[in-house]
Amino acid sequence: MEKTRNTEEEKKMGQKWVKEEHKASTSRVNTGFPVNTGKLSPMMQEYCKTKEQYKDCILFYRLGDFYEMFFDDALLVTKELEITLTGKDCGLEERAPMCGVPYHAAETYINRLIERGHKVAICEQVEDPKKAKGLVKREVVRIVTPGTTLDAASLDETKNNYLMSIVSMEEHFGCAIADITTGDCFLTEVDKPQKLLDEINKFVPAEIICNDSFYMSNIDTDDLQNRLGICVFSLDSWYFDDAICERILKEHFHAGTIEGLGLADYDCGVIAAGALMQYLVETQKRDLSHISHLTIYAAGKYMLLDSSTRRNLELCETLRDKQKRGSLLWVLDKTKTAMGARTLRKYIEQPLIDKNAIEKRLDAVDELMKNAISREEIREYLSPVYDLERLVCKITYQSANPRDLIAFGTSLSMLPHIKYIMKRIYWNIVMIS
Repeated sequence: MEKTRNTEEEKKMGQKWVKEEHKASTSRVNTGFPVNTGKLSPMMQEYCKTKEQYKDCILFYRLGDFYEMFFDDALLVTKELEITLTGKDCGLEERAPMCGVPYHAAETYINRLIERGHKVAICEQVEDPKKAKGLVKREVVRIVTPGTTLDAASLDETKNNYLMSIVSMEEHFGCAIADITTGDCFLTEVDKPQKLLDEINKFVPAEIICNDSFYMSNIDTDDLQNRLGICVFSLDSWYFDDAICERILKEHFHAGTIEGLGLADYDCGVIAAGALMQYLVETQKRDLSHISHLTIYAAGKYMLLDSSTRRNLELCETLRDKQKRGSLLWVLDKTKTAMGARTLRKYIEQPLIDKNAIEKRLDAVDELMKNAISREEIREYLSPVYDLERLVCKITYQSANPRDLIAFGTSLSMLPHIKYIMKRIYWNIVMIS
């Protein structure tokens, strides 16, 4: 039985197993396998072909009951997750560095890698091994990134998990934001780096995707990563091609023209939104029909609060402990559902400045305050309501289990009662913006 290689010295030695003895490619990024992959075993050759297509990701390669990683991915994952590094026969004289995790516990390990700012490509067996002739066919079925994770255990149900796309063009910025777990999608444009920072601080996305020009726009990306914990990734230039961006937006939102989407005056925003949708298509590899509406907003519609003001006012977290307890949100949050909690957070983080909109919202609050009996009835019916927005996402992704479907049905059964009560009170209640 061969000795498991898991000491620091052996991990360093592991890098020499293939790279030095077999002259690992210097042109490849984060792969570590030899230049001449023809010497590798058939299975390892297939792995290398897949890895070549997803160089910027850690490749979780399904082999039986495990997801396995090889070469540089194995060295990286063993360091990040502190799991055992071993080796696998790969057709060469030296064994390839390897590590693995059980498929049934993969989400836990993936979440830990995502929290550290990595992307994970999940490669599954897509045919029955019993019917396969030769090697079992495998394909990458999804790429998990900080802004596209769907695992409920890793997400805070009271806040959105935003992915933000930013396009910088001659001191003009297009900005598109989406939360794939709820289907929210927004678009705006700003003309100054400081205004862009205000938008970033407003949404605090988990991930930002951008063009190369963004790095030359006087935005401190290191501060975004270190202070706010935002992962920033630049994409290839083809993501920001005008024709491709327009086409994917028209196809996804079923519009004949860009003007039909209300985007005639948002040239930069169209590119940001198109790149965002293309990135989601590339990473999710499945239907995104739950993202059914693109909301265009003017940055000046809401009060501009810079990062220092937000921190000092302790709107959603305390200055010292970075905790919700003790913040304004903690004082006000008496919501009964996850959807309500996210809406309240949005109201606090994005204060209105239009007088009519403010008065409309206050009128609605006043009606609820005056109708104590109706208010308590609504709260009672809201108690059994689950997170419908994220349940719809699961159903769209075909990842909903029986428990999710029961929760969905229970939640829907409450809606007629809530609607009936709301009809009895002032109609402004359903007009809250």
